[in-house]
Amino acid sequence: MLLFFLAYLGGILTILSPCILPVLPFVFARADHPFRKSGLPLLAGMAVTFAAVASLATVGGGWAVRANQFGRIASLILFAIFGLTLLFSSLADRLTRPLVQLGNKLTQKSGTTPGVLNSFLLGIATGLLWAPCAGPILGLILTGAALGGATSHTTLLLLAYAAGAATSLAVALFAGGRVFAAMKRSLGAEEWIRRALGVAILTGVVAAAFGLDRGILTRLSLASTSNLEQSLVNRLHQNQPTRPTLNQDVTVTGTGDLLPTTLPELTGATLWLNSAAITPASLQGKVVLVDFWTYSCINCLRTLPYIKAWYEKYKDDGLVVIGVHTPEFPFEKDESNVRKAVRDLGIQYPVAMDNDYRIWQAFHNQYWPAHYFFDATGKLRYHQFGEGDYDKSEQWIRYLLEQANHKPITGSPTQIAAAGAMAAADSTDNQSPETYLGYQRAASFASPGGLTHDAPQLYRVPDSLNLNQWGLAGRWHDAAQIATLESPTGSIAFRFHARDLHLVLGPTANGKPIRFRVTLDGKAPGASHGTDTDAQGYGTVSENRLYQLIRQQDAVKDRTFRIDFLTPGVRAYSFTFG
Repeated sequence: MLLFFLAYLGGILTILSPCILPVLPFVFARADHPFRKSGLPLLAGMAVTFAAVASLATVGGGWAVRANQFGRIASLILFAIFGLTLLFSSLADRLTRPLVQLGNKLTQKSGTTPGVLNSFLLGIATGLLWAPCAGPILGLILTGAALGGATSHTTLLLLAYAAGAATSLAVALFAGGRVFAAMKRSLGAEEWIRRALGVAILTGVVAAAFGLDRGILTRLSLASTSNLEQSLVNRLHQNQPTRPTLNQDVTVTGTGDLLPTTLPELTGATLWLNSAAITPASLQGKVVLVDFWTYSCINCLRTLPYIKAWYEKYKDDGLVVIGVHTPEFPFEKDESNVRKAVRDLGIQYPVAMDNDYRIWQAFHNQYWPAHYFFDATGKLRYHQFGEGDYDKSEQWIRYLLEQANHKPITGSPTQIAAAGAMAAADSTDNQSPETYLGYQRAASFASPGGLTHDAPQLYRVPDSLNLNQWGLAGRWHDAAQIATLESPTGSIAFRFHARDLHLVLGPTANGKPIRFRVTLDGKAPGASHGTDTDAQGYGTVSENRLYQLIRQQDAVKDRTFRIDFLTPGVRAYSFTFG
């Protein structure tokens, strides 16, 4: 229930987003019409379209995003025509004559006034422009649907979000009506008000068409809600089971009603590594640990030393470890990439490649990493979401093995001293969140003009960045999950506060390595270089994976990170910190 409230509140807050500003003059222009005949159909059309576009995005993926872009263009044309009709009454008469005739027919048949259909159609256009302005909360819902599949739960969340957006729009509509009534009484200049609205709407069309609604308005407006929405997500999400969130690095104790009570079937794996296919029937009498992971997830990598150590220590006592590799990025679906990762990471236990998320869905899983502990009868006895509580997890392993074997487990608990990227995070002073470079989940992007979707764009890094803001330099092609450098050189800058900085990177499409250099506050990192860079900051992107670029040796503070790529073609996915 808490998540539905969060979705509804997120929809309400969307109206404060800077890129909504070009839409509001149109809303106010309709404010002096009867609400039942004009405002209500407009709100209905907006809410229905908003939920429909979002639902298409969950089922159709990238093609739906492109379809929404075409819908956005159509909406801009419709708004431009509407603005011109406010400026020129003769044009309005000619253009609306067919609608009036159609409205008259509808009135005769159903008793509906002409303005209802017109307002509903314009509400559809409003929804198409409104949808791209959604913030992190809608991103959480869509991400869950994309990973876990579209469900009735997802549909209800989308409807809650749309209802929140419609609520805020209704408030604006009523407030606008009072404002316009006061203006008409005091000025007696209805014609000038109408023309001013026409100019405002056309200005909004130009702003939206050239991306100024996401660029200039973002910097001018004090009403951006991304940080507020993200804060709500972080606070309410900690103890509330939701659809999948990515690289979750906190322990979640809430269980909800979706956890499996017994070991689900493991069918649906696209491939098994280190083993033939495994069934629950073949595991009777064994204690089973199922680990959901993906090889570019830093939180998963930091749990691996413990998983591997438990496997080696307790396999002869009857412990079976099964790694379920469920990918986040497309390159993690490639068999050769996963095989190499399994080999390089020294994983000896069975690994199921879950490219279609069928095992993930069978478990109703929500997190990377996620550990499920089953006793010798196949019953779920314990679970751990995210990093941490390793001592407690091992205590459960020992307890379940003692139950199964009817004898005590000898030896002391495992001691781990991991190094490199697998070393435990410094959670006491980490103020930077995981940040994606693909526009689908990108946040806090600060380069002028905002991100251009699915098309090359020349960017520059701002002169200064606030904490957790980032920017691009050079010509980049930003897609839903990935940013690709198309110019001979290019850069990414990030203002962060954490001990470690990681970046998921890939070489060119044909596998050609990419040389790069990183700096901290404009200087070589020196002793604060990561495992994938040297003291001068140089390194090479040779494969698709997570690269540790910075590990600060001094006191943690706000630092400006920059990575300069010396050749084109690099593919960048996401930042993580620790």
